[in-house]
Amino acid sequence: MKILVDIGHPAHVHLFRNAMRIWQEHGHSIVITIRDKDITAKLLDLYGFPYTVASTARQGTLGLGLELFEHDWGVLKVARQNKSQILMGTSIAVAHVARLIGAKSIIFNEDDASVAKTFVRLAYPLAHAIVTPTCLNEDHGKRHITYDGYQKLAYLHPDYFTPNPEVLSKLGVAPGEPYFILRFVSLKAAHDRGEAGMSLRLREKIIHKLSEYGRVFITSESSLEDGFKPYQIRIDPTDIHDALSYATMFIGDSQSMAVEAAVLGIPAIRINTFANRCSVLQELEMNYQLGAAFLPTEEDEIFSKISEWLNYKDIKAQWEQKRSRLLSEKIDVTEWMVEMVEHFGRREF
Repeated sequence: MKILVDIGHPAHVHLFRNAMRIWQEHGHSIVITIRDKDITAKLLDLYGFPYTVASTARQGTLGLGLELFEHDWGVLKVARQNKSQILMGTSIAVAHVARLIGAKSIIFNEDDASVAKTFVRLAYPLAHAIVTPTCLNEDHGKRHITYDGYQKLAYLHPDYFTPNPEVLSKLGVAPGEPYFILRFVSLKAAHDRGEAGMSLRLREKIIHKLSEYGRVFITSESSLEDGFKPYQIRIDPTDIHDALSYATMFIGDSQSMAVEAAVLGIPAIRINTFANRCSVLQELEMNYQLGAAFLPTEEDEIFSKISEWLNYKDIKAQWEQKRSRLLSEKIDVTEWMVEMVEHFGRREF
């Protein structure tokens, strides 16, 4: 088959990279288009995947509107040139372009429809298939395909990921030495409009608290304030999941990295106005007790939870037990994805 994979976010490089390797091994042709955002291009370069930039990330209502047309056009040119038969990704463009060239589209999404309203409104009506985790508990008709897992398990499942202890020397910490990873995001995506994460003051208080117990490392979507720069993590982007695997705790206003920490068995605290929403995270937090979520205004509750977890003497063992249960109940998402796409042409839509 001739497959086009459209990637709009660095996390989606990880989502598709193992499946893309397997499809290539099975003889399929893979081309990649991207929305040039953050480290998406750098990750693809590091993993050795060629790609075409379909659009550059913009901000604001007008900017995002212009980018939508720019990205559709960029994907259309590549799809026509490569005579793509299946267009897949987490973008609106694959649904639009597939209809224009007579190909089939597969939309992957793990955000609730109630959260990603604009994406759902623009992408779902034209998609040939809509793929979501079962925990979203949604029904989008006969084109809707569900799986019992999470996108992050496509690359953090133990069949595909084993943490490399060499990352500890890169971080400058000794084996067993406690350290914490904080993630700050800008919350400027379309579905983030009106939402908020940690304030500057709250970030400072959290760093001060954690520094009493171990090293603090910050990974940030935007430039850090001068006072935070000494804490900035300085490792290759492909090492971040290794670093996360050995961390004592994760705290951030990032949805994606909170899921990554949880499925790795790392205590995860997310702080943003999405707390008590987002089905994937709620399942990880409430069903598996791998994380906790708070509104930015709930400072007393945040620090109470941090103190509670820091005082657990066997927290690593407890979280590993919870993770083992999760892995026993969820599927190998990459294996499922490879098979689903390869049999996609036999489905009726």
